[in-house]
Amino acid sequence: MSKPFAGVKVLDFTRVLAGPYASYQLALLGADVIKIESREGDDMRYGSRANDWEKRGLAAPWVAVNGNKRSITMDLKQPKAIEFVKRMAPKVDVVIENFRPGVMDKLGIGYDTLKQLNPKLIYAAVSGFGQVGPDKATAAFDGMIQAMSGLMSVTGFPSNGPTRVGFAGADVMSGFTAAFGIASALYQRTHTGKGQLVDVSMIDAVTGFLAQQFTEHMMTGRVHEQAQNLSVTRKPTGNLFKTKDGWMVLAVMTDPQYHRLMKQLGHEAVASEDRFKDWPTRIANNTALHELIEGAMKQKSSAEWGEIFAKNDIPAGRVLTIPEAVKLDHYGRRTIMQSVETEHGPITVVGSGFRLEHDGGSIERPPATLGQHTDEVLHEAGYSAAEIAEMRAAKVV
Repeated sequence: MSKPFAGVKVLDFTRVLAGPYASYQLALLGADVIKIESREGDDMRYGSRANDWEKRGLAAPWVAVNGNKRSITMDLKQPKAIEFVKRMAPKVDVVIENFRPGVMDKLGIGYDTLKQLNPKLIYAAVSGFGQVGPDKATAAFDGMIQAMSGLMSVTGFPSNGPTRVGFAGADVMSGFTAAFGIASALYQRTHTGKGQLVDVSMIDAVTGFLAQQFTEHMMTGRVHEQAQNLSVTRKPTGNLFKTKDGWMVLAVMTDPQYHRLMKQLGHEAVASEDRFKDWPTRIANNTALHELIEGAMKQKSSAEWGEIFAKNDIPAGRVLTIPEAVKLDHYGRRTIMQSVETEHGPITVVGSGFRLEHDGGSIERPPATLGQHTDEVLHEAGYSAAEIAEMRAAKVV
């Protein structure tokens, strides 16, 4: 068996997060991703903490999405660099970039140019608002897209105003969407023989993840408000509750689950009162039901409730910090956390979010130092040692 994208070669011009996250998903699954960086390197390499890893150009946020890739440096403002890209275009399957629309065209290596050199090329462009539309020239960043997409309007508490999600959600959603778009185009090519442009708009990608909220609004006129910690179903037993020593989220969504919960909380008789007899009445009396549940849950620790709920098939989860979550037994039985050796010692990174029975995502190559594979890739492109030396002298690479 071989990995799904074994034999697929990718030229990766992306920077920061959305684009690199996309190409990382391909690299995990076997694609040979050649990351083209400026001679100074991606800003994400150096972080802001000035620790030893960052001084080496291997900051953790950069490392997180750049394993398995090869790194070369190129000054794309120089003609010889553009010549290299054109020489490579017929040899690769995918080009991915996340510049503002038009930048690659001005450099002379946009989609219209490269597809003439390789009609089977899949060219993925990730931008804030896509390659067409009134805002296509507008630069975009994660927070800006979280705001404009409506994501922030449904996150957090009204008392605190609109709230960003606790990670670069718009970037990651866009990166995952781009990876899926590229995979779709590669598969489609197997029966059409044709390459194509994969146009990924960050705001479209986030909208895709908010499909329920957008569709409900367009069908019924409902405006989703900030969800606080409540389930999108609005069921009051899908919420955050304080325990004796921490917090737990209940995900009690059915009547049998509800009655089992109330029994374990000592409120079996109360559970069937008229004010709590069905979901509409429970939603109408959300505050009272929340107080009843939380009052009982405060009597025991999160660990104690965890055991009780697990034994009685009551969906619930303790709120864990990242250091706590990483210690879960779950990860020892799965493959998402993977270690790889570097010249500076071992590191553990996050791999694919799914497993395949045959040759799934894995890390074989540590995140590269800046330009680590420049000579190697230039040789593969057909450059002689003398030509490479000339390019180095001219600071093309």
